[in-house]
Parts: sequence; C-alpha cells; structure tokens
Amino acid sequence: MDSFSLGLNNMNKIFFVTGNQFKFDLAKSKLNLKDNIDLQQKKFNCPEIQADTIKEIASFSVKYCADNLKVPCIKNDSGMQVQFLNNFPGPYSKYIEKTITEKGILNLMSDCSNREATFIEALAFCEPGKEPVVFECTTRGKIANQSRGDNGWGFDKIFIPRGFDKTFAEFNDDDRVKLWGSSGYEELSRYLNNLYND
Repeated sequence: MDSFSLGLNNMNKIFFVTGNQFKFDLAKSKLNLKDNIDLQQKKFNCPEIQADTIKEIASFSVKYCADNLKVPCIKNDSGMQVQFLNNFPGPYSKYIEKTITEKGILNLMSDCSNREATFIEALAFCEPGKEPVVFECTTRGKIANQSRGDNGWGFDKIFIPRGFDKTFAEFNDDDRVKLWGSSGYEELSRYLNNLYND
C-alpha cells in the first residue's frame, strides 16, 4: 500500500450537515482542525422538532444524522433572543422567520427603547450510536429600528452586532463571518482534535 493510500485511511471523516453553503463556509473558516480530520458538507433532511432550547434542537438533529448516516456529524442551530421579548423567539426563530418575519419582530418592538438582543448558535457533534456534545457561540447586539441590507437571511436584516451601526445584512459574506461569536467553534475544535489524536 502506497503512502497516499495510507494517508487516506488515516483520515477521520466528519459530515457538517447543512444545505446552506454560508453555514459550511463559516464552519470551515472558524474550525481549526488537524490535518487528519476531513470535514465535508452533507445535505440531509432530518425531522424538525420544537423544544425549549436551541441546544435541545441541535442535539436531537445531530444524533439523528449520525445514527442514520453512520458517520460522525456536526449540526448547528441558531436563534435570536430579544431581551424586551423575554428572549423570544429563541428556539422558535425558524418558525417566526417563516411566519411573522423580521417585520413582525419590529412591530412588536415599535415603542421599545430596550433593543438588546443576542444570537445563540449551538454546535452539536455526535458519533453514531453515541450521545451528542454541544458547544455554544454568543453574538451580542441590538435590534435595528427598521429592516436594512440585502445579504444574509432571516433576522440578519434587523440585527446590529455590538460595536457596529450596520445590520448583519449590510455586510458581505466574508465580513459577516468575522462578526459571529467564535467561542463554540474554538471549544469544538479542541474537542475534535483531542478525540482524533492519531
């Protein structure tokens, strides 16, 4: 067996399960993984559950993916928490994006002076037949007074990251990647590098 084949056999394949190219590019840019870890994008439909926390949703999804694909998987789920709305929409963010959209959030906050908000991103990892581990990223900011920008998706048009005066949607993809919290990616990187310490 040649050295090239040996190198392939020593690789540890992990699927980052998403159909969203931006999410995968974000993960690739923020995860500092060893050379023996091969992170690949995988599109795969899994059931959407409603739960009280974003962590629970990500945990369920990644275990479903790993057990069915028979490959270690990473799945992320995110939600926006608005302080004035008692951290709503939180784990219901996807549903709210599809129904009342960002305009509905702005209407709920029309007379509100406290516009503090937080994006929570849960990064879940799971091996087939095992229980998931979850790491969280936090990005703090505030809700804009009106929808602005053409980039991104969901609540990007109304969320202004702390220290800036533009919404996420007013930044291009390359710049927006740099604005997201990274602590969860750093913790997941350390976990995976230690797990696959060949």
